[in-house]
Amino acid sequence: MNGASGVILAGDIGGTKTIVALFEDAGGGLRVLREETFPSRSHEGLGQILEAFRAREPLPPLRGACFGVAGPVFDGRCEATNLPWVIDAKALRGTLGLERVAVINDLVATAYGILDLKPDEVVVLNEGRPHPEGNKALIAAGTGLGEAILFWDGTRTRYRPVASEGGHADFAPRNVLEIELLRYLLKKHHRVSYERVLSGPGILNIYSFLKEAGHGEEAVWLRERFHGQDPSVVITDAAMRGESDLCVKTLSLFVSLYGAEAGNLALKALATGGVYVGGGIAPKILDRLMDGTFMTAFTDKGRLSPLVSDMTVRVVLNPQTALRGAARCATVLTP
Repeated sequence: MNGASGVILAGDIGGTKTIVALFEDAGGGLRVLREETFPSRSHEGLGQILEAFRAREPLPPLRGACFGVAGPVFDGRCEATNLPWVIDAKALRGTLGLERVAVINDLVATAYGILDLKPDEVVVLNEGRPHPEGNKALIAAGTGLGEAILFWDGTRTRYRPVASEGGHADFAPRNVLEIELLRYLLKKHHRVSYERVLSGPGILNIYSFLKEAGHGEEAVWLRERFHGQDPSVVITDAAMRGESDLCVKTLSLFVSLYGAEAGNLALKALATGGVYVGGGIAPKILDRLMDGTFMTAFTDKGRLSPLVSDMTVRVVLNPQTALRGAARCATVLTP
């Protein structure tokens, strides 16, 4: 391949921002050499971002490259879910002049990253009794909702991430209020997935439903904040500060739904090795995730409640977990 150095190019491509970085693989540990963040929607595609990255400083000889993308990946090609981009490994090989370039789902990248997390990079919501060789599961709400599974490969004594588009599975309400939420969303969408309620836009959907259903009034000052700002961020900030009862109710329902779907994923993956809550939203609402609402919904699984109650649940704090995971994936692919 081109270049025998231990330098790796990695990228975390999201609907809001794209992070590109160079890592040095030194004795099994990854060290960041250079990193830049680009607003995704200000660029026509990843190729344009890579050109800008290279224009500022030429790339050294590379060992390989890997990019995590929010969207399903088939044969190294991804049509991004929340961006009008197509990311293709074959095209990137030509652009970068490399033999080994991988394009993987962003949650697969995060899954690789959680395997290297340090104790101070997570917060434990439930201690549980993790099985050392049990499957792990990852759920992450941000611009969208991502899910992934890590299964134990006993023959090679390591975890292998498996891609999933579980965030686009049908939303399943659990009570009368959530049935009303589903009916409300069905008036706007012919089908309602979990991503419609568990994401940044999902927070706004829940808020709009509660407001229109008469579960609270929208303050004038809150409406004014919406102008020129991301409404989901405004709602979350107001809820965390206790400034608006309607926002507090919104976030409470969001957290309960988050816990319920995390528990669903835990059952589907039989995640006795632990469940990780990633994405950009979780660290910002950590106090709410720790108040019991999330775990109450997570463990409310009828006859299988004892099973999920024994599962360790951790919140991922490091915002670069997906980026580091992409770099780690590149090391796996490039001996």
